[in-house]
Amino acid sequence: MPSQYSKTIRITFWLMLTASYIAAILPQDVAPTMGDLSDKTLHFLAFGLLTLLLMLSYRLKWWQGALYMLTYGVFIELTQAFTPTRCSEGLDVVADGIGIAIGLVLYAGYKKLEAICADS
Repeated sequence: MPSQYSKTIRITFWLMLTASYIAAILPQDVAPTMGDLSDKTLHFLAFGLLTLLLMLSYRLKWWQGALYMLTYGVFIELTQAFTPTRCSEGLDVVADGIGIAIGLVLYAGYKKLEAICADS
């Protein structure tokens, strides 16, 4: 990836991570919604995108990215357990894990495409 994009992607990652945490701890009645998407779908999409951005931003091994993002997902659920207006669900972490896996697959595809283009 050209170096001029890496700073932008890194800033985007941190802004999205911050926004996702704020949305996760806001009271349920004022938390943002995205149409008819279920809570689990939102977890899946958010963690897929966050994982992809993390991997593009930092040179990590796949398992490090997965561990960091899964730890973040558990952290959100623990925080929600102590937030009176939110509830913690183990299935949210499962949805996070699926999103993380998809984000890693997308990153692996990007790296393959990058290698093919570099060889051309």
